[in-house]
Amino acid sequence: MSMFSTGVLVLTAPLHTLPLRITPVLSSAARVVKHTLYVHLHPGLNLSACGGAGGNQPWPVFIPPVPDLSRAISRLYSNAADVCGHLDVRVLLTNVRAAQSPDVQAPGGMVGPFPAPQLLSHAPEVVLTDYPLQDAEQSSRVGQCLRRYAGHCYVCSPTLASVLLQPQLGELQAAEEEEGQEGGWGGPGRGAEPLETYNDVVVGGTFDRLHSAHKTLLNISCMLAKRRFVIGVCDQEMLKRKVLKELIEPYPVRVERLTEFLRDVRPSLQVEIVALDDPFGVSVVDRQLQCIVVSEETRRGGEAVNTKRLENGLPGLVLHEIQLLKDAHHTETEEEKISSSSLRSRLLGTLLAPPKDASHLPALPFVIGLTGCSGSGKSSIAGRLEALGAARIDCDGLGHLVYQTGSAGYHRVLQEFGSDLLNEDKSINRRELGRKVFGSKERLKALTDIVWPEIALLVKEQIQQAREQGKEVCVMDAAVLLEAGWTDMVHEVWVTLLPEEEAVSRITERDGVSREDALRRLRSQHPTRQQVERANVVLSTLWEPAVTQRQVLKAWNLLQERIVQRRAAHQDPH
Repeated sequence: MSMFSTGVLVLTAPLHTLPLRITPVLSSAARVVKHTLYVHLHPGLNLSACGGAGGNQPWPVFIPPVPDLSRAISRLYSNAADVCGHLDVRVLLTNVRAAQSPDVQAPGGMVGPFPAPQLLSHAPEVVLTDYPLQDAEQSSRVGQCLRRYAGHCYVCSPTLASVLLQPQLGELQAAEEEEGQEGGWGGPGRGAEPLETYNDVVVGGTFDRLHSAHKTLLNISCMLAKRRFVIGVCDQEMLKRKVLKELIEPYPVRVERLTEFLRDVRPSLQVEIVALDDPFGVSVVDRQLQCIVVSEETRRGGEAVNTKRLENGLPGLVLHEIQLLKDAHHTETEEEKISSSSLRSRLLGTLLAPPKDASHLPALPFVIGLTGCSGSGKSSIAGRLEALGAARIDCDGLGHLVYQTGSAGYHRVLQEFGSDLLNEDKSINRRELGRKVFGSKERLKALTDIVWPEIALLVKEQIQQAREQGKEVCVMDAAVLLEAGWTDMVHEVWVTLLPEEEAVSRITERDGVSREDALRRLRSQHPTRQQVERANVVLSTLWEPAVTQRQVLKAWNLLQERIVQRRAAHQDPH
């Protein structure tokens, strides 16, 4: 079956039976759509009742925001994370409304929610449905009806295709019939009382790498909000204690993705996105707000918001609580719930950014430039890569060779800083040299202008030796890789991450220095976030050694694939 970039899935099953169908339907849809899957809910839609052109054509209708709908949306996103995590699934809510205001008059006098087809961020190329065919002869007519229905709702590709998903639902038939006997909302105008809705709703969060739990929170908030939806997005101070905070997407990127998602999901809402630099933000000063949506985990935060509002002379907010979504794929180091921190940890060892052009370098050995802050475990990772077969180049060790008596570097240092640096055996007193450059950027630069080029020459010699030995990979262990401008000697930059507090603890224990000295050392180096911005691969030694080993092995295996692809590209004359 052809793969389409974007599709819209029209779900027709009654809400009380939909949870039984979600997994097989999503699995089937994932074999047709590869990027964005919009989901349009119309429980009870009959796609076999349409006649010829314009006759008895099903028309989109309003769906009340009942509890069953809320539960179905939560289940949809939960199952999507489980069975088709590569898809960007978005449940559309334009046709979800408690009050049926006359937006558009459909043929036959029916009231519908789409005055004109809604423009989505990505035009659907295929429309899919779970609608069950009674017999094969219906297929063409139902497909045509489905395409017309989708065209009433959304602006689709002119060559819109239709696919009638036929998941294996045989085992579910009896369960669905039993559910049907118990009642429940099976279509417009039936079933439970609608959810309470509010003019102004607020939520807060990091919204890093928009995932299924975020989307559930946003969708349900959009159902509850009639007029305005305010979102506080964590920034700066609120990010400092986040796990792998350096991998959090920049604030503008998170806002842009939120904006696009909400414009698709509920374009009629007035959306306000504000930076959140403290735990409360606008939620404790905006008098118009009526409801805050929380999870089991953040309920106490919602209660704290209400305490602050009362202190500020404002009425409390209604707390609408949603359940956390379980992560079926979490490891022992990750949270049981779907979370951004788990997604960030899964990025470790993967290629985060394509390598820069390294056509000026020989194809082999493939050179990794490994860097990271002091105490981050850079050397231990270099050792692990060496055990996997890489030739290891220790730039700190080479730095000592630069000062060897009689070397070119030795004479240049004495010429620049004076012969009073010499010990009795004519070796350079490194401690005395350190005192001469301490606190002076100019004198430090004079020293590095001597030492770094000399180290670079030694590195190139070792790379050549590795090439002669037939090594495919070199790992260049270099704390000053970026500062020294050595990236032109490597094919990829790999960075090791560690929270500052943990790095301080390791440095003080390893080197016997004070906390203040450890902090001074860390803050004199390239900021970790800047290192990550220039990284192709990121690793972290924050967890147990076995976890680090799995990261390194993953990074190594993915690197081998890239080397094979690179070799094939060089061999292909076209």
